Amino acid sequence: MKKVAWITDEIYLAHDTGVGHPESIERLRSINLKIKTIWESLIITTPKVATVEQVEMIHSPDLIKKIAQHSAIQHPIDLDTILSKDSYQAALSAVGAGLSAIDGIRAGVFERAFCAVRPPGHHATPTQSMGFCLFNNIAITARYAQQQGYKRVMIIDFDVHHGNGTQDAFYADDTVFYFSTHQAFAYPGTGEEQQRGRDRGVGFTANHPLMPDSGDDEILEVYQEDLPRDYAFFDPDIILVSAGYDLHQSDPLAQLNVSDSGVVKIVRSILDLGERPVVFMLEGGYSVTDLGWNVVRTVKEMLQ
Repeated sequence: MKKVAWITDEIYLAHDTGVGHPESIERLRSINLKIKTIWESLIITTPKVATVEQVEMIHSPDLIKKIAQHSAIQHPIDLDTILSKDSYQAALSAVGAGLSAIDGIRAGVFERAFCAVRPPGHHATPTQSMGFCLFNNIAITARYAQQQGYKRVMIIDFDVHHGNGTQDAFYADDTVFYFSTHQAFAYPGTGEEQQRGRDRGVGFTANHPLMPDSGDDEILEVYQEDLPRDYAFFDPDIILVSAGYDLHQSDPLAQLNVSDSGVVKIVRSILDLGERPVVFMLEGGYSVTDLGWNVVRTVKEMLQ
């Protein structure tokens, strides 16, 4: 059995997006309740709080200042991206979960980690928070991993929405490979196949948009055929996963219709790539009950 860390914190519940918002406190409450079924198998860890300097590995000082100020006065970034008084602290701790995962793996305390965080991150660009996301948790984790010696980082993003912020952060970078499956023509409207990188980063971004009403067969073809090829080409030192469960057939915000077993097979395809450290970072997923069980399914695969 693999040594797997579960990294979360009560501060994530203090990020209050208000009544009726899809990215709600209830998402994490559901996950926390259902993970208790396998609690004894996990290494329970709390995150560090990221410093401003660490967040600046990806984000501009102006953006960081804006999030701090807007959180203090509870002023939204836009109609979707809501801030409460504790949101800035929650966002720093969400980043910190990834950093703690890297530290624990580096120290040999565990081999894999699941970061059950809020707010999510993959839509946050270096200069703009958007799409429920404040700081780009996984992008900052990638830069931190490189500081700790994991020079080639592969980011795999199976959220139903394209991780435009993650792509932007590494679009001209040949040391981070960004691999995404997502629903075509959905928010935020990026992630076309021809977006493959810029300058020395050409060939280190791989987008696989899937038509609405695609299901297991279409997405598993990508994970079982395209992903292994890109993994072999890049030969990463570590894998980071933007784990968005809004690809599931129950999700109210998207139409990819991936089944329970489809989610398991995607996760298994990632874990079977090779003996590399793996960190999963929670992104989307808005069918609250199914979200919790899909996270449990993921962690069960991680333990094997």
